[in-house]
Amino acid sequence: MELSDIEDLIEADLEDANATVTHARDEHDDDHLAATVVSPTFEDLPLVQQHQAVYDALGDHMTTDIHALEVSTYTPEEYDEHEA
Repeated sequence: MELSDIEDLIEADLEDANATVTHARDEHDDDHLAATVVSPTFEDLPLVQQHQAVYDALGDHMTTDIHALEVSTYTPEEYDEHEA
């Protein structure tokens, strides 16, 4: 599965989402991925529910195509502060 396919799945499922998926840093194989997802969907959701929303967007791909996924989630405001 291509990284862009994973981004597309997340963005299609989460409202106004912007997803960036890369190979995780400090890993020695291509099976470990990292996703940064920015969406207003995460407003007022606990971190666990934010991450669950990303996993839900990927559905069965989490058990068939994706070995490990490190997730970072932000609202647009949080992301702007994070990048500042």
